[in-house]
Amino acid sequence: MAEPGVETRTRSSVVTARAAATFDPVGRSVATARAFVRDTLQGWGYADVVDDAVVLTSELVTNAVIHAGTSADVLCLRTEDGVRVEVADRYPEREIPIQGAGRTFANADRENGRGLLLCAAMASRWGVEYTSTYKQVWFQLDLPQRPVGTRSAGPVLPTGLLPVADERVRVAVIQIDRSAAIVNWNEDAEHIFGYAADQVIGKPLPDIAAWPHTPGLGTGIVEALQLSRWEGSYGIRASDGRVIPVYASHLRVRDTRGEPSTVCLLVRDYERAVIQTPLRGPSEAGAESRAADPFEVFIGSPAPDDLDGLLQRTVERARDMLDGDSAFLLLATDDETELEVRASTGLPSARQRFARVPVEAGTGRYGSARMPAVHEDLTAVPGAVPLLDHTGMRSVVTVPLKVEGRLTGSLGVAAESAGRYSNEEALRLQFAADRIALAVESARLGELERLRRGSLSFLVEASDLLAGTLDRDQTLALMAQMTVPTLATWCAVYTIADQASDPYLSYVLHEDEERIDGLKALLSKINPPDPVPTPGARIWHAPAEAAHQAALRTSMRELGGSSSPLSSGVGTTLATAAAVGGETVVLPLVARNRVIGMLTLGKPSDDHFRQEILELAEDLSRRAALALDNARLYSERTAISQALQRSLLPPGLPEVPGVEVDVIYRAAGEGNEVGGDFYDLFPIRDGAYGFAIGDVCGTGPEAAAVTGLARHALRLLAREGFGGPAVLERLNAAILDEGARSRFLTLLYGELWPQEDGSAILKMVCAGHPLPLRLRQDGTVEPAAEPQPLLGVMEDLELYEQTITLDPGDVLLCVTDGVTERREGTRMLGDDGLADVLTSCTGLTAGAVASRVMRAVERFAAEPASDDMAILTMRVPEHRPGT
Repeated sequence: MAEPGVETRTRSSVVTARAAATFDPVGRSVATARAFVRDTLQGWGYADVVDDAVVLTSELVTNAVIHAGTSADVLCLRTEDGVRVEVADRYPEREIPIQGAGRTFANADRENGRGLLLCAAMASRWGVEYTSTYKQVWFQLDLPQRPVGTRSAGPVLPTGLLPVADERVRVAVIQIDRSAAIVNWNEDAEHIFGYAADQVIGKPLPDIAAWPHTPGLGTGIVEALQLSRWEGSYGIRASDGRVIPVYASHLRVRDTRGEPSTVCLLVRDYERAVIQTPLRGPSEAGAESRAADPFEVFIGSPAPDDLDGLLQRTVERARDMLDGDSAFLLLATDDETELEVRASTGLPSARQRFARVPVEAGTGRYGSARMPAVHEDLTAVPGAVPLLDHTGMRSVVTVPLKVEGRLTGSLGVAAESAGRYSNEEALRLQFAADRIALAVESARLGELERLRRGSLSFLVEASDLLAGTLDRDQTLALMAQMTVPTLATWCAVYTIADQASDPYLSYVLHEDEERIDGLKALLSKINPPDPVPTPGARIWHAPAEAAHQAALRTSMRELGGSSSPLSSGVGTTLATAAAVGGETVVLPLVARNRVIGMLTLGKPSDDHFRQEILELAEDLSRRAALALDNARLYSERTAISQALQRSLLPPGLPEVPGVEVDVIYRAAGEGNEVGGDFYDLFPIRDGAYGFAIGDVCGTGPEAAAVTGLARHALRLLAREGFGGPAVLERLNAAILDEGARSRFLTLLYGELWPQEDGSAILKMVCAGHPLPLRLRQDGTVEPAAEPQPLLGVMEDLELYEQTITLDPGDVLLCVTDGVTERREGTRMLGDDGLADVLTSCTGLTAGAVASRVMRAVERFAAEPASDDMAILTMRVPEHRPGT
């Protein structure tokens, strides 16, 4: 019997498209799977369910590749009413937490089972399927219900109720090819945006489009241009640097040759009624005979996700209904202590958008929000409606938007003359507000939910990216790239090395790459923000003020000149001023109770941040601060480790008269410069040199510690006059004295005496080490010593040394076991393989012999070496006539 809440069989539906991919059991596969699902669903036009699908896929793939340790198969299926995603792994015996039979879901704080908790909470349907070879978890996300049917014409309206437009309505017609490059640009587009056709044809449309990248708003412009039809709002950067809000309708077509292109119709946003497709409301019998409320008719039936469109139509209708000069609408924050400006007409809306005012009474507060209010002359009551300060408005009527007695917003209409409104207008406006309040609140709650889910997906991906690197510079770049353009138009990251250091401008990014240099130059000239540890975002006015002053000075210098606004002089400065002229906020980067930097986010001229965006940025800053501090600690510890390791290596090889010497050393492990293998060559006394090559058991720092002990002890004992056996016996005692930290050691130690006849005498002790090989001029190879006990195991050692003479042209090759034990599957290079390589080295210099041996070792196996390797070669040159 199936457990409650879990389906084990899919409902029959027609699959119209499918996409599949397999991801390896590595950490980066989670991010790759998220991108695969996001791209697939956006390509299908399912932007409404992308965020939920990405979050669920992330959790299920994590279960497969991280917890189960197997590859993950992801299959996306498109149906008429939704999308189904299946994630399968190869570990079927893992226990699945389900409800019923006395069992409960896993704790939400535990990683195991959390993906199924999300499925239960977010999916329309979900289930688990088992076979003998794999386990599959699937979930179904249904598309939200949309009004269907043909579009209908609007009713006949009085002239006063028609939407306002300029004297001449201009419709920009832009056509782009399959790569989003502009191929047609009409005269109205040139008039609205200021670019001549030859300035923009051939350039990508996204380069001049300012897209609303707030999480939860769905499809981006690149994806929108691939859809068969799209309609909505965004901005176009005009030639003077301003962002002009537009309403656009996109239609994708193909010519007779089958080549696709997109035709875009654009009007100014306040003229959206010219091309906006009216949504059909529910038809009812007898509707035509019933007197329609003009306010309700004009507002229409907004789409569930079109809050901004609903609010904008509301303020425009309210202004026209009371014959006002301006109107505005504010929505309450979640705690109902503040009101946020969301729509206005007849006011500088860009400057006011998302600005906040407190609700309760007092100076600079919105005291009339909870009850209808009429102000006959605002000059007599300064600050009564802060939104209208310095706008020229004299009289205003405001009414609350309430749902079940709870304040959800405020609607107001204002006029430039005093005494325009009375209680009668207030009642009319309140009646209209009551009719629209529930629709506004429903749309607002829907927007908050989309933002919440979009924010969750954003933070999941951000955490994954930040956790994937310990490089400081890459972490700084990721911080900026995750905020621009998703959260802000531009970003600057300041870092603080220590408490005594001043903040340093470490990284600057702007969504328009051409603005980065100007922005960096501007920020470099002003004092950085104070490193205040107080959490949350705080306003920073210095960049906007500096940009304004720079633009003013540049404009005055250029006054009367012949340069155009787009010239490199005044154009760059004005463009930078426009880019930085909006709101700028600073968030502290606090890690381990210390401010390590500041994250600075900025908007272009007259733009404000939404509180939800600031809260998301604060969450991101906490994660980024910890990642940045981890990168700093890792860099510091790596530098310390490498400095200590370098101190264990010989400072350099001395010149040995009459003998060529060369060394190749490779330590295993990332970040290791010294491991368990070591070498040394040093002068003992006049005419005598000591040499050593050894291998400490193990690799890494623990082995390197014994390496340092051995190398320094060898030098000290040899220079005290001890012979080879005595040196190694005393070193053996020193290793055993280390107790639990001691490690056994194989070591080849010898003394070298160059002779006047061109030969060289060597006395060697081979304590458990791979035997040195001697290459004669005739190509024969033979061991040059006999094996003896290794060091660090027995207390009483009886060692002896052996003497050989290297004749001119002879080579002595000494290696560690990382060379001879090089493996490829079941094959091993071994002593015989090394001897074969050395046989081919007749006539080569010492350096050439070492290089040929190392190449042979590297080519023996495809995988990187897992053991330390050291190669020491000594060669007595041949006598040449005249030398």
